[in-house]
Amino acid sequence: MDFYSTKGRIFNIQRFSIHDGPGIRTIVFFKGCYMRCAWCCNPESQKYEVQTLIENGKEKIVGKDVTVAEILPEILADKTYYRRSGGGVTLSGGEVLAQHEFARDLLRACQENGLHTAIESTGFADFEKIEEILPYLDLYLMDIKHMDSAKHKEYTGAPNELILANAKKIAQSGKTELIIRTPVVPSFNDTAEEIKAISKFAATLPGVKEHHLLPYHRLGQDKYAGLGRNYSLKEIEPPSQERMEYLLSVAEESGLKCQIGG
Repeated sequence: MDFYSTKGRIFNIQRFSIHDGPGIRTIVFFKGCYMRCAWCCNPESQKYEVQTLIENGKEKIVGKDVTVAEILPEILADKTYYRRSGGGVTLSGGEVLAQHEFARDLLRACQENGLHTAIESTGFADFEKIEEILPYLDLYLMDIKHMDSAKHKEYTGAPNELILANAKKIAQSGKTELIIRTPVVPSFNDTAEEIKAISKFAATLPGVKEHHLLPYHRLGQDKYAGLGRNYSLKEIEPPSQERMEYLLSVAEESGLKCQIGG
């Protein structure tokens, strides 16, 4: 099989990022997601279908079909920066696992070209899909948003049992570095008890050493209007620095290396 011909649907490629993994990175954003998180900053990523977004009064087409071979040159263009900074490529979304074959083959091509590979993912998929990706993955940045399944479903549209089970399986596999990340969203999970529960769970995962707390922001709010959608958290203010530092101290009680941002 010529895995360079595998097709996928993306909506953005962001170069020179210093987030979502170590060093300078290129982020490839996949179209399509299993969840509908109330705070999602990329609402244009949720539907797999190609969409029209009104941005600054102009129509913008969101979604493009590409092959591994077509986008690889853009990723490899910054190979010098990856090497100097310890960076590489990160696949994000949307949900990467919703296009797991494209993710697998793109990661494989990147690894064969000497790049560090990472994905940013909820882990909400059959483990068989994750297993196909693991051999080509250096770092799994996994969101664990809440330990209570009912509250998780209320705010994301999906329960959390599969996510927690997959986190254990990924950690037990020992095939990739696993870092747990939590978006800290007021009214959803910004209490000491909620953060402590997540960090305590993360500390039980074999090989997991880090827990990153990502403060909620509203940078994607205008996109909802551009898609003709309502943003349900418009009354929610981002957490203060003092609040984040307090929650950081709570997370650190787990013994993990914790940080704000990631």
